[in-house]
Amino acid sequence: MSWPSTWRLVLGQVRYQLLTFWRTPVALFFTIMLPLIMLLLFNSLFGDAEVDIEGGGQWPARQFYTGGLAVFTAVSATYTNLSNQVPIRREEGVLKRWRGTPLPTSAYIAGFIGSAIVLAFAGTLLMLGIGVVAYDLEVDAAKMPAAAVTFVIGVATFAAWGMAVAALVPSASSAAAVANATILPLAFVSNVFIVTDDAPEWITTVGDIFPLKPFVVSFQDAFNPFIDAPAFQWTKLGYIALWGLVGLVIAIKNFTWEPTPGGQSTRGRRAARQAAMSETG
Repeated sequence: MSWPSTWRLVLGQVRYQLLTFWRTPVALFFTIMLPLIMLLLFNSLFGDAEVDIEGGGQWPARQFYTGGLAVFTAVSATYTNLSNQVPIRREEGVLKRWRGTPLPTSAYIAGFIGSAIVLAFAGTLLMLGIGVVAYDLEVDAAKMPAAAVTFVIGVATFAAWGMAVAALVPSASSAAAVANATILPLAFVSNVFIVTDDAPEWITTVGDIFPLKPFVVSFQDAFNPFIDAPAFQWTKLGYIALWGLVGLVIAIKNFTWEPTPGGQSTRGRRAARQAAMSETG
């Protein structure tokens, strides 16, 4: 009996992680449904406004929001999803048990990351599809290679940082706090929820330092009718990739399969709460 190839093992893990995701309503809501609700809500409230473009043009806000929230969906599927799910599996001892099986550890991690990228692609495609059908989003074939390259570099970077956060945080509960406390404020200064071109200089500077805004702007440019093809933003893409390399180094250097000493698993915390309730009852 021959051992399955590495690719088959990885694809099997991707499928397993996707099934686990679809069976977790909370993860599904925050990764896919929340950005979709935001898109519909923002465009209902502000969709008729115009976004001033450098050079004198005005871009409909409904199309601006489509590109920005498509990126936010991709980031939620990679950065937020990985930084939350991996610590939970580690804290529950799942990572430790998987490491003791014949499955190569690289295949298991690749399954985690691969499933996150699949979710990012599906979520982004959903947002863009709604943009095309409902908000007249312009799709120029000559600029789609730029959109694809930007997407690949962006999701790779935020997947690396999702694993970096998962490696650094001491517990699953702190992972959720760190992920949300970093990505949500950044979204407000990175052209996701609001246009920051006329914002105070310090807000613009903060947005430019971190990789989310370059990702958002580069991806939006691929659908902006005032940007000429091929719409590659190589400087921004290089900057995003540099952030990704830093995140990858941090993740590799600090990743651990063992639960944090003294930590309490989700199951343990649930049992403790139930025991406390029964005592008080």
